[in-house]
This record gives sequence, C-alpha cells and structure tokens, in this order.
Amino acid sequence: MSNPINKLLQFLVPKDTKFMPLFEKSSQQLLDIATTLDQAINSPKKEREEYFKKIDRLEAACDETVREVNLELQRNFLTPFDREDIHALIRAIDDTSDSLCDAASRFQLYQVEDITKSIRKLTEINQECCQLIKKGIGCLAGSKKLAHIAVICKKLNELELKADKIHDKSIAEIFENEADVKTVIKYKEVLAALETATDKAKDVSNVLEGIMVKYA
Repeated sequence: MSNPINKLLQFLVPKDTKFMPLFEKSSQQLLDIATTLDQAINSPKKEREEYFKKIDRLEAACDETVREVNLELQRNFLTPFDREDIHALIRAIDDTSDSLCDAASRFQLYQVEDITKSIRKLTEINQECCQLIKKGIGCLAGSKKLAHIAVICKKLNELELKADKIHDKSIAEIFENEADVKTVIKYKEVLAALETATDKAKDVSNVLEGIMVKYA
C-alpha cells in the first residue's frame, strides 16, 4: 500500500538527491554489463577473457550500488516513492545483472567457441532491454515523464516474449540436430541464462509500471 503521508510530504521536500542518482548509476552499470557481454561474444575467443573480467568488475560495482541504496533506506525517513518499491526496483535491477553475469560465467565454464545466431540475438535483446530500463529509470525523475514508462514497459514485455520464442525454437533445433550430449548441455545452459535475463528485465518493467500507476 502507498503511504499517503509519505506521498504528501514528497511534494513538500526538496528534490531527491539520494536515491535517483543511485538508480541511474545502477541502470548504467546494468547496461554496461549487457554491452560488455555483447562485445565479448562478438570478439575472437582469445580476446573474450578481458571482457569477462570487466563483467566481473561491473558485477561487484552493481552489488556496491545495491548496498548504497539499502543504506540510504535506513538513513532516510522520506523517500521519492514508497520504500517497498525502492527495494523491489533495486532488487529487480540487481537480479537482471546477476542473470547476465551468470550467462557470461556459463560462456567461460563451457568454453563456448561457436556463437550461434540465437545466442547473438538473445544477447542483443538483453542489451536493448537494459537500454529501455535505463530510460525507464530516467523517467522516474519527474512526474511529467511518468507517462513514458508505459511505452517503455510495453516494449520490454514485447522483447521478453520475443526472447522466449527465440529460446524455445533454438532449443528444439539443438535437440533435433545435435547428437553430442555435451554440446547439447553447453548450448542449452547458455541459452537458458540469456533467456532468464530477459525474464528479470520484465520484472523491472513490472516494478516500474507499479510505481507509475501509484504516482502518475
């Protein structure tokens, strides 16, 4: 439930300088992870390790931003929107970054050399999702921009559905055309991690949409 007192006070206090910068920082870190993963799979195998190391550093930075948000929640009575929404939003962003990092880890663990068309497409979709999340976070900064969140959330939902279809089709093709069990497992795991990341991006969309409904 939205706290009416907190909602009223939000119109009486100075513009938030604590939480929105942290959310913008977190969404940029998320986009950086998605972009770096895309760069990794489009690079020669011998160059991928450096990109994966960068993803590890970005993941640590994301975790630190989550910690900062949680600390600010403890320190501040007044928040730009409901505390449970702040917690849900930073958790959803963090879950998305964790899923992308998990995909990167599976690339390393299974030593994936041949990057399939489906892997490239799912990675591109994840990058587009993260770009939209960043835009959505930017819209939270002003009430006049809240209406744009609905458009962004619709696009995120469409991308998640598209990713589901690509994932399911590619898995069916692997089982039909690949005889080697290790190869089947390898690609199934990588594709699953990439598809899960789009699911988590949709979770971010759901939280953004909930905030929009409360405050639009």
